[in-house]
Amino acid sequence: MAFLLGVDIGTSGTKTVLFDENGNTIASALEEYALYQPNVGWAEQDPEDWWKATYISINKVISKSGVNVDDIKGVGLSGQMHGAVLLDKNANVLRKAIIWCDQRSYLECEQITSTIGKERLIEITANPALTGFTASKILWVKNNEPEIFEKVSKILLPKDYIRYRLTGEFATEVSDASGMQLMDIPKRKWSDEVLEKLGIERSMLGDLYESFEISGKVNKEAAKITGLKEGTCVAGGAGDQAAGAIGNGIVKAGVISSTIGTSGVVFAFSENITIDPLGRVHTFCHAVPDTWHVMGVTQGAGLSLKWFRDNFCIEEKRTGELMKIDPYILMDQEAEKVNPGCEGLIYLPYLMGERTPHLDPKAKGVFFGLSAKHEKPDFIRSVMEGVVYSLKDCLEIIKDMGVDVTEVRASGGGGKSKLWRQMQADVFGTNIATISSSEGPALGVALLAGVGTGVYKNVAEACDAVIKVKTVQNPDMKLNQKYNKYYDMYKRLYNSLKKDFADLSNIIE
Repeated sequence: MAFLLGVDIGTSGTKTVLFDENGNTIASALEEYALYQPNVGWAEQDPEDWWKATYISINKVISKSGVNVDDIKGVGLSGQMHGAVLLDKNANVLRKAIIWCDQRSYLECEQITSTIGKERLIEITANPALTGFTASKILWVKNNEPEIFEKVSKILLPKDYIRYRLTGEFATEVSDASGMQLMDIPKRKWSDEVLEKLGIERSMLGDLYESFEISGKVNKEAAKITGLKEGTCVAGGAGDQAAGAIGNGIVKAGVISSTIGTSGVVFAFSENITIDPLGRVHTFCHAVPDTWHVMGVTQGAGLSLKWFRDNFCIEEKRTGELMKIDPYILMDQEAEKVNPGCEGLIYLPYLMGERTPHLDPKAKGVFFGLSAKHEKPDFIRSVMEGVVYSLKDCLEIIKDMGVDVTEVRASGGGGKSKLWRQMQADVFGTNIATISSSEGPALGVALLAGVGTGVYKNVAEACDAVIKVKTVQNPDMKLNQKYNKYYDMYKRLYNSLKKDFADLSNIIE
């Protein structure tokens, strides 16, 4: 039997999973690492931490599985999107990577827009200039750290740095590269026009592949440190959202995914390129050849609950350690006891600014409607509901663009919570399904590696072979009507506070 390895380089850690050709999980391992925030709104990570987590987790998986490495036919790479890894001519990392949720480059976004033109930028890259994208991060370094920029030889995305360490190849693929804002999205290639106008050399970027294509092979040095066989094929892979979509079977019209990871994403498949002229949602190349996807992103989804856990749920963390259970399970149990709507306590999940639908790096997190009656369980549920409201923002825009929605599949760490899934069903007013595997991005890129190495004929066949619907939760439509009233209030709050967010940002600066 053939085995496939999926490696997902996330924001909180790297997860490596070994699957058989039927999609069954054989072994998995997770290695965590630090997030550095030297200033308000900044977010950086050390690429060496990613590499260390990758080779340690691969080693652990191979050891636990007992599988002969000769039978591991391919490796797929998934990763957090938009990060900027800058290398010198000797491939040494020049500075910590500025990652997806960093908000410092808003002036560079204005620079990109004025240089290329707002309409022309959306026409080429399918999106407006955003602080989350890689291009503005590159320009920030160019403008603020010129002594570093002049040494830049290569610019890689997080997962593509791991590809380099595994194979020695400087390469990327269309789904992840779409989020750099340096591609011609309709034509699925680098944009010479954008690169020239922004002063970025084409030679700085990796070779561009379709997601299933083999981009390199594990070299001798990487084989020694990871335990993989030298010569093992490494597929193009995918950005974490496209990878998770493949792992959820989002490869046909009507089926969409709602993912609660560090960020929150509503993801829809499209056979044709569909662009929101207001730039509220993103259009990128999908990991399925010659298709695209529409994606709404909220910055602080699982991040919000993790922030609350780490700062206010010390008892749950300690109890979880003693009982050997995830503290999130205890938090779910507390939140279940709270009435939907939390007696008017509404949370805005803007801890790292916001993308969909506001495109506002200055937005801040808010608890609104607080009274002396509220206790910690109310806050926990309020955070969860606020995240779901932000996902509904994404879903409503996608529907308005004419994208068909017949089924929503929940995924990500938040998708494991039955309570959080039911909230989505009740707020969205639609069924929420889960599938047989919860490995998401790791499974998705393992399947892409399987296509690239001939285990499957194509991506659709791979998904049909391994992905089955496991559970379906139906909405309570009476509760949906109640949630709609809170959702309307949620939407109004941002508009009421928009100027205050900007004023506060000016004070902080």
